[in-house]
Amino acid sequence: MTTKADRPVILWFRQDLRLADNPALMHAAETGRPIIPVYILDQGSRVCSMGAASLWWLDKSLRALDATLRARGSRLILRRGDSEAELHRLIGETGADAVFMNRLFEPDAFARDADIAHALQAERVDCKGYNAALLHRPGGVLNGAGQPYKVFTPFMKALLATASAPPPTTGPRIVATPADIASDDLDAWGLHPTRPDWSGGFDWTPGEAGASAALSAFVAGGLKSYSVGRDRPAEPATSRLSPHLHFGEISPWRAIQAAREAAADGRVPAAEAEKFVAEIGWREFSAHLLHAFPRMTDTAFRPEYDAMPWRDDAAALTAWKRGRTGYPVVDAGMRQLWTTGFMHNRVRMIVASFLIKHLLIDWREGERWFRDTLVDADLASNVQNWQWVAGSGADASPYFRIFNPVIQGQKFDADGRYVRRWVPELSRLPDRWLHAPWTAPADILAAANLRLGRDYPAPVVDHAEARQRALDALKSVVAGRGAEGD
Repeated sequence: MTTKADRPVILWFRQDLRLADNPALMHAAETGRPIIPVYILDQGSRVCSMGAASLWWLDKSLRALDATLRARGSRLILRRGDSEAELHRLIGETGADAVFMNRLFEPDAFARDADIAHALQAERVDCKGYNAALLHRPGGVLNGAGQPYKVFTPFMKALLATASAPPPTTGPRIVATPADIASDDLDAWGLHPTRPDWSGGFDWTPGEAGASAALSAFVAGGLKSYSVGRDRPAEPATSRLSPHLHFGEISPWRAIQAAREAAADGRVPAAEAEKFVAEIGWREFSAHLLHAFPRMTDTAFRPEYDAMPWRDDAAALTAWKRGRTGYPVVDAGMRQLWTTGFMHNRVRMIVASFLIKHLLIDWREGERWFRDTLVDADLASNVQNWQWVAGSGADASPYFRIFNPVIQGQKFDADGRYVRRWVPELSRLPDRWLHAPWTAPADILAAANLRLGRDYPAPVVDHAEARQRALDALKSVVAGRGAEGD
């Protein structure tokens, strides 16, 4: 006779692809019962809105997780289809009577999980959910009026005052999993691109071990001068942890503790460690905002901005996507994105400002492109950051802040290393002319073997004219505010 102690429990992996610091795994192991680790690819649901670059990452991360589980006597079961239907099928096959999972807080996923939990509990299947992705559960950091914070600085202060790090865990040494459970073949999912394979420039190591290595390299290097280096796109000064955090290959608490321990040991300045903590906090702020205001994915956080007179300009949008705008720092960023699945943070702001304000193209077009091409495409961060640049978000950049891409390039890529790497047709142009090649004299262009309009495009818009057009459009929806540029 089968007893409750014999029944397995399901460990449903989603955006928590790690064994260390995984509360769902820890609590499943505490039952002392067999564990069925499963990942369900639910592409028919709006919850699974991963773009091509994210699917590339998922493929490698699932392989890494499976290898880690196998080293502990288990393996990862793969299923494809509707999440609720696949869970029911797995329960029917195995007799499992409990599902352990780490919660997802994006609006659609949160609602979907609640529906699944209610359906399973009605069938006497217990559902246990935990927080593994964020520093604090959304809805748990509120202002004095009991409302969500809409400004980052007081949010961060309240977050640090209320959130506390859980004890670190490494996961059980052995994970006992029944041997006769059917699993899909990951190769059959076709997550890695073919015909063509455009991922040759993806220089990443997805998985829990890759996340740990990235954190160690950052603490030993870029963190020491993070506040300055993070604005220099040619420098390896950023953490490169964003995709690891998005897929849950490392806990945000682990990243914070590593930075603060390095500061306490005197290996990095304390101010640099806290600057990095603030960036983790901005990720947290974005997640809390989206959870509280789910309409942010489709509409402006500040509703008046949905009256913006956006332009429908397919040619300009294509030029932006392909890195053919004629503005070198913009084009360098867009080509880095296409080649590597990543773009430097400073350049993300520049290219977003260019699309929204120079081209007057709806920020949602940019958000969709980033979601498809970024390996770290996190819905909350992506939406929040695009709305920040547009001026339509919570605690957003002022609407009149319009980056001059020439000045931005000269300031943050003064020696041109970033632009020359990603826009090699400009590599022979002297620094003086590099960020505005259309201003170079004919003899300079000839010496650089550069023909504007053929080897490299002329600017798709004039900065001064585009800036004025944007200010006029913005003033039409934000009446009464002054207009100043930077």
